[in-house]
Amino acid sequence: MRQPAGLRQEEEEQEINITPMLDVVFIMLIFFIVTASFVKEAGIDVNKPEAQTSQPKEKANILVAIDASGGIWIDRRKVDPRAVRANIERLHAENPQGTVVIQADADSKTAVLVQVMDAARLAGVYDVAIAAPRAGP
Repeated sequence: MRQPAGLRQEEEEQEINITPMLDVVFIMLIFFIVTASFVKEAGIDVNKPEAQTSQPKEKANILVAIDASGGIWIDRRKVDPRAVRANIERLHAENPQGTVVIQADADSKTAVLVQVMDAARLAGVYDVAIAAPRAGP
């Protein structure tokens, strides 16, 4: 039994085409992913000593943290002191323009700091900085 032409046309008009809306949502998702800035962290919070001459560092992509007990942290994981150079070489290969910023705790030993700086230079990164918040006036 055939339906009248007016009834078939009414059923077709009730459909909503959501394809353009999905396209817009997909484009917005791509836009937000591309424009998002990702914050890198060394993995632990350290109590950094203050300095009056500290300056903000751009492109600090390789963050190394030294805790009060002398532990070395890179990418939120504790690293053996003998593996610091290899980790810095790997991260520097991923981003050759990046610099190494060492976040040393105020109670950490200078020997560990010098060891990390030496490992960074042996890895081919000569732009090494020590993180310190700016001291008050």
